[in-house]
Amino acid sequence: MPSFQARWCAGLLLGLLLAVPAEARFGKRSKPSESTSDTHEATAIGKEDDADDDDKDSDSDGESSDSGSDDCCSDSLDDLGNEVVGSVVGWMLQGMVHAIANTGTHLNQQVDASLPPGVATTELSTERRHAVPVSFRMGAQNLLWRGDAKGADMFVGLEFRRFGVEGHVLRLSLPTDDGSEGRDRLTLVEGHVTHAFLVREHLRLRAEAGVSTAYAPDVMLVGPSVGVSFEACVLGPLDLEARTQLTPWPYLQVDGTVGLALHLGSLMLRGGWRGVYLDDQGTVDGVAHQDRLHGPYLGAGLTF
Repeated sequence: MPSFQARWCAGLLLGLLLAVPAEARFGKRSKPSESTSDTHEATAIGKEDDADDDDKDSDSDGESSDSGSDDCCSDSLDDLGNEVVGSVVGWMLQGMVHAIANTGTHLNQQVDASLPPGVATTELSTERRHAVPVSFRMGAQNLLWRGDAKGADMFVGLEFRRFGVEGHVLRLSLPTDDGSEGRDRLTLVEGHVTHAFLVREHLRLRAEAGVSTAYAPDVMLVGPSVGVSFEACVLGPLDLEARTQLTPWPYLQVDGTVGLALHLGSLMLRGGWRGVYLDDQGTVDGVAHQDRLHGPYLGAGLTF
């Protein structure tokens, strides 16, 4: 009797070790072919159940044939889906490249031979470069400032021949001034109305006015903002750009930028030098705190 119990326990342990783990994950309904009955007819030890073997063989054959057909269909659908997605993405990329290459304000002028030379040149010159009647621009710049300061600038603007609107967001990350761990983060936001009082094909000079906001660690300040910006063609698609902005109260902000912009269709690549001076004028604790930041910048944008 003890020998029979030992063999029975050994067989049970061996069956648990050799049992195939369930494929269905927790909480997921199993397939009908994977469900098993709760009871099973007892068989003598050492004797195989032929009926069960036949059922298993037939089930395994059925599952293999079904899975083979399912895999074939799923592979075909996956291939078709990949081709469709790849085609759509390819068309979108081609369309974007074509649109960027064939739009913009600094395209080469094409004179219509059917019109008098003077008329054709005049009409085209008033529709291109810095004298365009409508222009939309947006972009971002990475500020490579000296020291441990980091920053990024984003801008967007819509401008007609004389008037327009634009917005700027400057994000700054600075080391703490008290020696503690972490960093101080500042966000400077500007919203301006612009007026171009000098408009030429190769030149645009505009005045700006609006509101600026400074989000500091312990205070939020809002004040009036004014500025002047300048764009001029230097050589072909290369422009010289300059901008200065001032917020006199309740905090002092002086922001100046000068650099070059390369027009590649609608795509613009920018680079230059930028400096920012900030003074809270004692609005937090009665003691004035200043920050002076300057260094090169690199960026890109789109102009339509």
